Amino acid sequence: MSTRMSGPSAVLVGEAAGISEGDARTGGLSQIEDAQKIAPKDARDLSKLFFDRLQALEEGTREYQDVRNTLIEMNLSLVKFAAKRFRNRADQMEDIVQVGTIGLIKAIDRFELSREVEFTTFAIPYITGEIKRFFRDTTWAVHVPRRLQVLRVELARAKDQLAVILDRDPTVRELAAHMRLTENEVIEGLIASNGYNSDSLDLPTDSSSEPRTTSLADFVGACDPAMELIEDFHSLAPLLTTLDERERLILELRFGQELTQAEIGERLGISQMHVSRILSRTLTQLRAGLLVEE
Repeated sequence: MSTRMSGPSAVLVGEAAGISEGDARTGGLSQIEDAQKIAPKDARDLSKLFFDRLQALEEGTREYQDVRNTLIEMNLSLVKFAAKRFRNRADQMEDIVQVGTIGLIKAIDRFELSREVEFTTFAIPYITGEIKRFFRDTTWAVHVPRRLQVLRVELARAKDQLAVILDRDPTVRELAAHMRLTENEVIEGLIASNGYNSDSLDLPTDSSSEPRTTSLADFVGACDPAMELIEDFHSLAPLLTTLDERERLILELRFGQELTQAEIGERLGISQMHVSRILSRTLTQLRAGLLVEE
């Protein structure tokens, strides 16, 4: 049931909100020229009237949408108020306000006057909750499951509590007992916490003023392709002992000294074709031996 005002009250609210006396009397509450310019105190009073009007309208109608939009614009000051808590993230303030507005809209859609609670009290948790969810989902340097993101926060809280009690950093076992988790779950959460922040590999490791300083990248190892050959060499060694002296010599000349087949033939007094056949037979024998070993 909508609340209709008459007499001085209607005039007072109409003047404060930029509504004509006639509009206020007839329930035309959505006709506010610039809802964002309404003072917070006036917005609190007017919101009750608009929520009363909203509940009397059919959802989906144009009038319902107009009243809802006015409520959103009129209470944007709540979003700005909540966003001030995150002023240290000034570079993301535009995103924070947008996300906070989503929280405001959720609060408006779920608010009921029958709750007998101020809308501001009801809306702030929705707004800040949406902002915190935004940070939780977007500020991790490495994406981890939501479960581990929540666990990181709980771990940080538990560590602070136990540190005060124990006068030292708690162990994994103590954290697990305090949080009623397994030690593996605590370890998983601690490892996941490492994904919250990251540093550039080009970050200098010292404060030297030299043009070329040592960076983290200088200490990051890389896979040596030759390492992959160690296992092959280890498996090949016993197979080489099964070859005769000439076969081993030809392998040494071809792959150790990198002579051509013609040069090997000239050194051994045999034809290049003969060298080719010996190499082919020997390599086939060694490949078959390696496959058996694997």
